[in-house]
Amino acid sequence: GRLAGMHRKGGGAMTFSRRGRIGRAILVGTMRARRWRAALLTLSLTGTLTAAMCDSGVLLPPNTGTLAVGTWGGANAGVIVNDTLAHVHVGCTYGDIPGRVSLSSGGSFTRAGSFLLRAYPVAIGPTMPAQFVGRVDGAVLTLTVTVSDTIAGKTTVLGPVSVTYNKDPQLGPCPICAVPGRRSLLAPAR
Repeated sequence: GRLAGMHRKGGGAMTFSRRGRIGRAILVGTMRARRWRAALLTLSLTGTLTAAMCDSGVLLPPNTGTLAVGTWGGANAGVIVNDTLAHVHVGCTYGDIPGRVSLSSGGSFTRAGSFLLRAYPVAIGPTMPAQFVGRVDGAVLTLTVTVSDTIAGKTTVLGPVSVTYNKDPQLGPCPICAVPGRRSLLAPAR
């Protein structure tokens, strides 16, 4: 007799009847169509992401839940992040956020640190307490620094400034520190 569209011939080998072969062909065709759709969707998404990254020329930072290690640059601002601190330049001023900067699920952070308002052409200290408020959106970090200027007895707000991951800072005549935590300076940008 038949068993799911099949019948036995001779020595017990199973073969598909005509109806069984058609059902199997439909099933195989459906499975192939699903695989093709999945493959096309994967290629489409990969192509879209690659095209978006190539078109914009922007390298997205790794999504690790912390401010990505590397250089973030923009007009009149720069941030250099390593494993121990984030070093921030806004114009001819600079400051540090100690430790790794954790990001909220929305990409924002608020951290305390220190800042030197009178850094160029000659650094005149001391550093002062500062609050750094930022938000990462894709490859762009928008940052505002609020400095408690203990010398002038006032609060100074710098920013907001926007810097892009893996871009060089454009600080005009003001140099940027080559290595965070050290005050060795690079040649001024031209």
